[in-house]
Amino acid sequence: MPWQQIYDPLNSTWLSTAAALLPAVVLLGCLGLLRLRAHWAALAGLGCALLVALAVYRMPAGMALSSSLYGAAYGLLPIGWIIFTTILLYRLSDARGLFTGLRRSLMRITPDPRLQLILVAFCFGSFLEGAAGFGTPVVVTASILIGLGFPALPAAGLALLANTAPVPFASLGTPLVALQSVTGLDLHLLTSTVALQLTLFDLILPFWLVAVFSGLKSAWQVAPALLVAGGSYAVTQYAIARLHGPWLVNILSALVSLAALTLFLRVWKPRHAWRFEGEARPAEADAPLQPGEALRGWAPWLILSVLVFVWGLPQVRSALDSISLVRIPIAGLHLLAERMPPVTAQPQPQNAVFDFAWLSASGTAILLAALITAAWLKFSPRELFTQAAATFKQVRFTLLTLCAMLAMGFVIRYAGMDGTLGLTFARTGALYPFFGTLLGWLGVVITGSDTSSNVLFGSLQRITAEQLGLQPEVMAAANTSGGVMGKMINAQSLVVAGAATGITGREGEILRYVFFHSLALAAMAGLIVMAMAYWG
Repeated sequence: MPWQQIYDPLNSTWLSTAAALLPAVVLLGCLGLLRLRAHWAALAGLGCALLVALAVYRMPAGMALSSSLYGAAYGLLPIGWIIFTTILLYRLSDARGLFTGLRRSLMRITPDPRLQLILVAFCFGSFLEGAAGFGTPVVVTASILIGLGFPALPAAGLALLANTAPVPFASLGTPLVALQSVTGLDLHLLTSTVALQLTLFDLILPFWLVAVFSGLKSAWQVAPALLVAGGSYAVTQYAIARLHGPWLVNILSALVSLAALTLFLRVWKPRHAWRFEGEARPAEADAPLQPGEALRGWAPWLILSVLVFVWGLPQVRSALDSISLVRIPIAGLHLLAERMPPVTAQPQPQNAVFDFAWLSASGTAILLAALITAAWLKFSPRELFTQAAATFKQVRFTLLTLCAMLAMGFVIRYAGMDGTLGLTFARTGALYPFFGTLLGWLGVVITGSDTSSNVLFGSLQRITAEQLGLQPEVMAAANTSGGVMGKMINAQSLVVAGAATGITGREGEILRYVFFHSLALAAMAGLIVMAMAYWG
């Protein structure tokens, strides 16, 4: 029998909103203030979400249990699978010393870690976000930064910070396609509106990254290069979004930015060199590369890039799914929890089908890259098994944490707590463009996914905008533009970054490293949307 969600279960907007926020507050408080290990913080958040769902929202117990199991399964596939396979690939590369060649090749482009950061986290990370998404760019770029000698905490935090502006166009535009599906708005108009809202962030993100890493004065010392990287990315992003659509925005923008910055660094060098504290000028900066050394160092990551791009093509994904996809309706949940007006225009049963897409998952493409790398580097089966076992040991608590966090997010979604939060933001009247943007931010903080946030709140954004006389395209786009600024502090992103940099258990430190930047960027996005809504 269907169960209808209730959005004001305590008959008080503020009390119901406080109850809906409680699981996220418990989770982030345990991480950032109590400094508990991430898996304990995640389990505490899950327990709180279940308690609120049962006691406050009167969700049937079986439905609450089913939604938590559904979320836990999603935590393993696709997200956990990506983490395991990427770290396996990293361990294989590191075991054969390939990072020496990779580091030396980057040194030939620039010996400056500030600009290496932009090449890896901003340019290469954007490419991976466009091709795969689902945490892949954070895992890969953070791993590479560690291999280049970056300290673990900055490597984790900066990989997260860089993974913001490209996110709406992730995985060949999946978040925007999902947004269009729930709003019914024109996809090209949504895409160009999002690109316009993010243009400023494309320009300033390289500056922001370097300023966080090495200080504002240091960022100004390499400002010409940062302007080339951000400017070329912004221009390409907007042009592709306006002329083509969301599918190739990240991939083409990243390639143009990478090429432009590389060519620019052939004719321009920073006047003031920057090195890690206590580090002498690296010998790699002057020593000539051995034949094939650069290709050898980059080979595993080039193989990964090609495979995840091919895996992400709709035709390839459909072909792989046709022979492997198993769709599992979640018993006791599928089509039984109904979203109700005013969150939706009419009662809407919520799908709950777990797609066991093991062959088309990005993690499978990364596993294939790892196996090709292992064969090329002549790993014996025993050595490969040893590395895989060591990888599992390294990420076992990460996988537990992801399962608990995704379970919490799914309980929040199916209980209707997210609807309570959305309606609270919708009551802000003339300030709605600002707070509607923050609603997208909050949606990603809770769910960890811009796609999920768009599915949850996209319809509400359109309904509220039309009631207030605002352009629905601006507010629907604001949901995803604001949402991406919350991805860096989502708990599962923190866990992913910690696993990639080998500092599992220190997720609270990563949270404190990036929290201010997430809020500041979200507030800036809100102000831009306000300007577009009333004066655009």
